[in-house]
Amino acid sequence: MAAFNYVALDTNGKQTKGVLEGDSQRQVRQFLRDKGLVPLSVDAATKSSGTHKSLTFSFKLGQSISARDLALLTRQMATLVQAGLPIGDVLTAVAQQTEKPRIQSMMMAVRSKVLEGYTLANSLGEFPRAFPDLYRATVAAGEHSGHLDLVLNRLADYTETSKETKQKIQGAMVYPIFLVVFSVLIVTLLMIKVVPNVVEVFSGTGQELPGITQALISTSDFFVNWWWLVLCLIVVLVVAVKSLLQRPAMALAWHKKILSLPLFGKLACNINTSRFASTLSILTSSGVPLVEAMHIAGEVMANRWLQTRVREATQKVSEGTSLRNALQHAGYFPPMMLHMIASGESTGELDTMLSRVAASQEQDLQAFIAITISILPPLLLVMMAGVVLTIVLAILLPIIQMNNLVA
Repeated sequence: MAAFNYVALDTNGKQTKGVLEGDSQRQVRQFLRDKGLVPLSVDAATKSSGTHKSLTFSFKLGQSISARDLALLTRQMATLVQAGLPIGDVLTAVAQQTEKPRIQSMMMAVRSKVLEGYTLANSLGEFPRAFPDLYRATVAAGEHSGHLDLVLNRLADYTETSKETKQKIQGAMVYPIFLVVFSVLIVTLLMIKVVPNVVEVFSGTGQELPGITQALISTSDFFVNWWWLVLCLIVVLVVAVKSLLQRPAMALAWHKKILSLPLFGKLACNINTSRFASTLSILTSSGVPLVEAMHIAGEVMANRWLQTRVREATQKVSEGTSLRNALQHAGYFPPMMLHMIASGESTGELDTMLSRVAASQEQDLQAFIAITISILPPLLLVMMAGVVLTIVLAILLPIIQMNNLVA
């Protein structure tokens, strides 16, 4: 039986939506009428139609599901598979458990593909935005090895860990961003409101103003008279940068430059190498061949320059080079990680060592994030204090000169 999305009216005229299984649209419509509903539309869950676009099809158009939902779905599937339920029943139970119509529709569509004889990994491939390459390759390896429940549990752990890391990074940036915005607002207010009033006091004295005061007055006049030009320049700059970064060569050069920036470069490098190690670990431990695992893990990295370096390393591994030598030639990977991989290759326990590498990289990333959080706020406060001190000195120096002349 296939899955169908339906829109119907109940006896009170309220519109309801959902997913039902049936041999045809006609059968589903009759079932709705038997339940006292008036069907408005019934569409196959894997297709789109006119004005009522399939909820499932939206995933193909670029929408994805949150990491939390993906982890929950994966954990539920792992539990049910471990209990011995057939995949079709597992997908039905997961679809009924969720309260989100889009996800329910997607899972029923996956079930329809499974009942047609496709593997679970191939069925999930109908929704590449919801289930990325890493997810599908790991599921395929689990199906092939017969340990799908263990693989799904690993995937759920990986998804939850990735979500937590992302949340920590985002949380770490909230306070510094707030300080930057607050500092810009304070300085702008001083330049537009305070400095012009001070200038009026000194304009009638005829005294020669210090250089720092003259520079401050010129800057204030520029902001007051040409603020609209500043805004236009900012907008043009943002649009120009976005346009340039859409070019592959420029984006590659920019991503390479990011890795050389102080503090932020090391943070970006740690985030990407940690993600690579975690992805490679879960893939190899699930039975995915090393070369294929490296290819998928490289695509998971956000930095394009690191992606190109990993592609080169993947090519070297496929030609017979050891993983340690290939990654060492690529650069950017920490020495501890390379030594642990070399130990795993020499002892024949690369899968186990990659798991330890992933845990070690995750710990290093968390430690570096903690250090960054502790350093950034004081640096920003010092910068803000320096700007405000400059403005205060520019205002006080003429007053001090006037007092000296009077004395």
